[in-house]
Amino acid sequence: MAGALDGVRVLDLSRHLAGPYCGMMLGDLGAEVIKIERPGVGDESRHWGPPFYDGESAYYLCCNRNKQSLTLNLKHERGLALARELARGSDVFIENFRVGVLDKLGLGYGDLKAINPRLVYCSISGFGHTGPDRELGSYDFLIQGRSGLMSITGEPDGPPMKVGVAIADVAAGLFACSAVLSALFARERTGVGQHLDIALYDSQVAVLANIASNYLCSGEIPGRWGNAHKSIVPYQTFQAADDYLILAIGNDAQWRQFCEAAGVATWAQDPRFAANPDESHIEMC
Repeated sequence: MAGALDGVRVLDLSRHLAGPYCGMMLGDLGAEVIKIERPGVGDESRHWGPPFYDGESAYYLCCNRNKQSLTLNLKHERGLALARELARGSDVFIENFRVGVLDKLGLGYGDLKAINPRLVYCSISGFGHTGPDRELGSYDFLIQGRSGLMSITGEPDGPPMKVGVAIADVAAGLFACSAVLSALFARERTGVGQHLDIALYDSQVAVLANIASNYLCSGEIPGRWGNAHKSIVPYQTFQAADDYLILAIGNDAQWRQFCEAAGVATWAQDPRFAANPDESHIEMC
């Protein structure tokens, strides 16, 4: 059975996680993905281990399935010429070089648009192609810190703490995939591609979601809540006699059902605890 993107060719010059994650998702949807790597070195994530499986790092394997790999030396004209020829016959081009590097090599959006006006060119960088920090390189860890994510992660009295997975990279990969699909859809109507500018920083700020909205609405700087939730209670871990358990109660009806099941039905009738917004309810839990 053909995938949704059957017949779509993706030329993926990205490395590490964000770009490869986007390319992998497009491959999962049926696209032909050609991954370009450096001769002798490949994608740096090939060496990010242990653990390894059959000589490949688990890190590399997590975001590079459904791809064909090809090495090209972009420091030589022959390699650049082959990259241009592949781009001429591709529908999507993914890259996460520092801003301006591919322009100097003749592989920038303007260069490739001239030979393939239908190309959807997806650039992934730390801070985008237009802002004051556009020339800065970045890694997920730095973005987690600068976006404020680390200031809301961990225990209230603890140090700044990163999320256990490279969430800024993954979020950027997801946003990039969504943007590529949208651009391919737009191309069906217009006949031309476009340049997509995806920033890890923008993606991570967007993923702050309700925490960012809370700040914009209240002006209150958010803090760390550990496993608790500022707006929903009880929505956290509790230590039982043998282990921890999680209570995730999302509305007042569920609260009443929980009280009944736990044998404390009177709590649901107590005016201090009857509705989630009640401040004493939050303090109690």
